Amino acid sequence: MYFAALLARTEDGWEASDTELDEVETLADLADLAREAAEDDEPVLVCIEQEGVWFGVVRVEGEEDPRIFVSDAAGAARSSYGEILLTDEILGREPADGEDLDLLVDLDGTEDGEPAGDDGDGRDDGDDGETAAGSPGTVPAGPVGDAELLADFGLDGKALLSLTSEDALSEIADALGCTDMLEAVR
Repeated sequence: MYFAALLARTEDGWEASDTELDEVETLADLADLAREAAEDDEPVLVCIEQEGVWFGVVRVEGEEDPRIFVSDAAGAARSSYGEILLTDEILGREPADGEDLDLLVDLDGTEDGEPAGDDGDGRDDGDDGETAAGSPGTVPAGPVGDAELLADFGLDGKALLSLTSEDALSEIADALGCTDMLEAVR
């Protein structure tokens, strides 16, 4: 079960609204959605959670690049909404160079002409979806991103990292002083 909410800071405090992410396909789409909810250049937080698995917070202010925190990258990588947040930059990888033909693979994940699941020994070893550490497809277990993105609102990196997926958005809303508003849209 997913839940997504926008928390927009206004001159009167924070406003919360639930949001549908069905039309959001990229981080840029998500940032545009947040900017539409913004009052002037005040910050907007997009909070996403998959119940008991992971949560993510995206902070958008004006035209600045979004700041992102994800509690469990490996859990989020298995989610269509989580994949939106897991950019090459947040994962610490170099972006794939689309012009390097040596990096192209067939849709089944094998190099051109190589049978799927065959590592050259004639046995089908299958594909468990895992990649070697440091390879372009690696997604680390645990938190990634900017753990300090809420520090100026009273929730420093240490506190954010200590949150569990079950109560994270409530704790964030509590630190912002908008718990009742968030619970009203939940």
